[in-house]
Amino acid sequence: MRACIQRVRRGAVTVDNEIVGEIERGLVALVGVTHSDTAATAYTLAHKIANLRIFEDDAGKFNLSALDVNAQVLVVSQFTLYADARRGRRPDFLAAARPEVAAPLVETFAEYLQAAGLRVARGQFQAKMLVEIWNDGPVTLWLDTAELGR
Repeated sequence: MRACIQRVRRGAVTVDNEIVGEIERGLVALVGVTHSDTAATAYTLAHKIANLRIFEDDAGKFNLSALDVNAQVLVVSQFTLYADARRGRRPDFLAAARPEVAAPLVETFAEYLQAAGLRVARGQFQAKMLVEIWNDGPVTLWLDTAELGR
């Protein structure tokens, strides 16, 4: 699994002019799933994100996690994180898992974040979404479970 996470002051997802998920202070997690991902992969990514110290303490240092600050998380499925644009001008998405595999794993990832104690909102799988991100900092990180723990 891959995630592009952004620390935000606000985040929202709109589908067909209706807000389907929104958060205040916290993280927007754009999440992609590949063929080899499992529930264990979703847990690894959720645990990393919930405990990653990217919120500032009183001294302005990155010493606090999403759990420490009661952050909210907006989870948005994004198959394009597995785009391959090495050849030609049009990316292919062959490394992205099919929707019937990806959808339950994105939901499992969101459920793991909730089980950790975070309030989680969601985008809408396979919908054309307008994603509003008020990046705070800006703080943006790229996480790939294939590279975690190396």
